[in-house]
Amino acid sequence: MEVACVSRARSASTGRTYGLARVLKAWGLPRSTFYERRRRLLCLRPPARRGPKTRYSDEDLLAEIRRTIQESPFHGEGHRKVWARLRVREVRTSMRRVLRLMRENGLLAPQRQPRPVEPKRHDGTILAERPNPMWGIDATVGFTVAEGRVAIFAMVDHATAECLGIHVARRGTRFEALEPVRRAVHEQFGGFAEGIACGVRLRHDHGSQFMSDDFQAEIAFLGIASSPAFVREPEGNGCIKRFFRTLKEQLLWVRDFTTLEELAGALEEFRQRYNDHWLVERLSFQSPRQARQRLLALEAAA
Repeated sequence: MEVACVSRARSASTGRTYGLARVLKAWGLPRSTFYERRRRLLCLRPPARRGPKTRYSDEDLLAEIRRTIQESPFHGEGHRKVWARLRVREVRTSMRRVLRLMRENGLLAPQRQPRPVEPKRHDGTILAERPNPMWGIDATVGFTVAEGRVAIFAMVDHATAECLGIHVARRGTRFEALEPVRRAVHEQFGGFAEGIACGVRLRHDHGSQFMSDDFQAEIAFLGIASSPAFVREPEGNGCIKRFFRTLKEQLLWVRDFTTLEELAGALEEFRQRYNDHWLVERLSFQSPRQARQRLLALEAAA
């Protein structure tokens, strides 16, 4: 406000006040800036955020976030899925606000540190635009008290991320690896016959079970084309590996199993719960089952 004081001073030669315009011009300051700053100083209310007022205060929204996390059938979900579940419950807010509140209150799941990305030998995509043109299969390890280390085979659809079949066995042989394939064929095509799954490609790695003659001969009998991923390029089979990450975080790493039968029942229950309720961001936060129904409806309409 020094400018205002100087503007009210009187000239020794003329006896008249200098005035704001003359002082600001002499000092090289724009008048709009002076008037805006004076308006802010005289304004009694603190500046508020522009736009429509939100329905929920931070305390109310934080309570809704905690409730959503507690009622979710999964744990460790990030702010994006919490925001999507809030929208389902008609709690409208921005994703950034949900992120801020979860970060401030320690509700975010721990994140792994990113690693440097090496150049890839391919720049395409493994995703499909409709159900059943490409499936992905792989194996992981589970544990039971009675049997110790066991093998878990699973298969997913690359379009909907839906788990089509899951199987656990004491030994991860080539015959056990075929069990998810048979279950998926029965479920998707309603039978088991020569050429019944013609048009489906099966993405797998170069594991001995999947490259064996018995495995390749049976999928060829069903009409399924083998589609091996690049060597040392696990992202080429990334759909099933992303499912295994969810399976481990939501089931295998948080529960103990006594027998193989108990683990098999838990895996099948998780498969149904995953397909019905797990939200996939690339599918516009739909569950795999919802995505399949939507894609099949669009295909039928076309």
